[in-house]
Amino acid sequence: MALLKEWKKIAYDEKANKGDLQRFWNRYFEIEKEIYEQLLSNPDEEVSGTVKELAEKYGQDVMTMTGFLDGINDSLKTPNPIEEMEEDTVVSLAFDKEKLYKNMVDAKADWLYNLPQWNDIFTPERQKELYLEQKKSGTIIKGAKIGRNDPCPCGSGKKYKKCCGR
Repeated sequence: MALLKEWKKIAYDEKANKGDLQRFWNRYFEIEKEIYEQLLSNPDEEVSGTVKELAEKYGQDVMTMTGFLDGINDSLKTPNPIEEMEEDTVVSLAFDKEKLYKNMVDAKADWLYNLPQWNDIFTPERQKELYLEQKKSGTIIKGAKIGRNDPCPCGSGKKYKKCCGR
């Protein structure tokens, strides 16, 4: 069975005790934070290896590393083949800094986008810009409502009700 399937079976087990699942995720988020602290302290280094090697490098089990790889995959310069990933699959953690920061904001992971290591990568002003860019990207802004008797926006010169409003 592919590692990702096993990870999802454990992490999203609907039959599991809610308290156990909460403790599982709290532990996972602590581990995730530790890995990001290490990655962000040298952001230009391209970390790569097999899933098992990376798990050993960061002192984790393969399942936890699989969860981490699933979480960071959207922020990588070249996504890893996480769907069919096995222990001996070679993966890379070369991430796009801006994309990673924005994805952390999007995930509402304040324990990650507030890590002190970001201050060495982006100025506080740039962090604020990226934060706002990400927040605005999810905001839907409705245009002004066209009244029945307003000129049609298609440029025909007719009233909206007689043109595109039909």
